[in-house]
Amino acid sequence: MTNPLSHSLRSDARDNRERILAVARTTFAAQGLDVAMREIARRAEVGPATLYRHFPTKEALVTEAFREQMTACTAVVDEGLADPDPWRGFCLVVEAVCEMQALDRGFTAAFASAFPRAIDFAADRERALGKAAELVRRAKAAGGLRADFVLDDLIMVLMANGGIRTTSPDDAVTAARRFAALLIQGMRADRAGPPLLPPVRPHRRRS
Repeated sequence: MTNPLSHSLRSDARDNRERILAVARTTFAAQGLDVAMREIARRAEVGPATLYRHFPTKEALVTEAFREQMTACTAVVDEGLADPDPWRGFCLVVEAVCEMQALDRGFTAAFASAFPRAIDFAADRERALGKAAELVRRAKAAGGLRADFVLDDLIMVLMANGGIRTTSPDDAVTAARRFAALLIQGMRADRAGPPLLPPVRPHRRRS
């Protein structure tokens, strides 16, 4: 027979884990990745020991908290690649990623940096970046994207868009859409002015 007490403990553990993840997603989305683990535990109403039992490191917590967002980000790039017009597909990705970032600061901070270094998250991120690089190549070949654009410029777009601060989520999305539109105008091959300075690899924060 199943021990009712053991079943209850397993249920409590699952509830604690889901509550920790829910709090982590909300907190990281609003404040970025700098929130301390003890603060996550406090907001989830669990002890630090309980938090660390489920997630031994902050890296493990971030990886699990953003698993669904990583899948969504990859799906956006896949959608861009599926568009028969590579330039239109590229614009779709820029617009969608900027909007996603406006609603979730934590995910894009994780995606654009070297944190976390968990193998599964890093592999998914590199896969998404590889697909983005292919989209950039196609958009250039089709004559839509300026020839001197490099993939690291996309990381800089994320870093710059992450600096937008507004008083409400709706305003954040509106500002991100405007920022994306301005950027896209500057990325068009037929609007390109003098050649850009040589690219500089953005600094990837390590935690």
